Amino acid sequence: MTDRIEKLKAFLQTSPEDCFLNHALALEYIKLGDDNQALALFRKNLQHDENYVATYYHLGKLLERVGESEEAITIYAKGMEKAKAAKDMHSYNELQSAYEDLAY
Repeated sequence: MTDRIEKLKAFLQTSPEDCFLNHALALEYIKLGDDNQALALFRKNLQHDENYVATYYHLGKLLERVGESEEAITIYAKGMEKAKAAKDMHSYNELQSAYEDLAY
């Protein structure tokens, strides 16, 4: 697994703001149990491109796991707005389901 992390870090040397690469690296950190690194990368993605819809679901789930339920609800809601604007109904439905499971 650390081999994948090293490869992703190498790619990020030339494209540090690449949302796909940062997202993939965050997911690898989650697999290792390094929530802080994953959280930082997900937040970086949203700062760089708040329209990168994939980040919202995984960030919300991570926030739920670390006990930040209110922030997770906010992330899911914003993600639903972005997914709807992008006409990405698959992501919208996933975010809506996560939101409803947590909020109700």
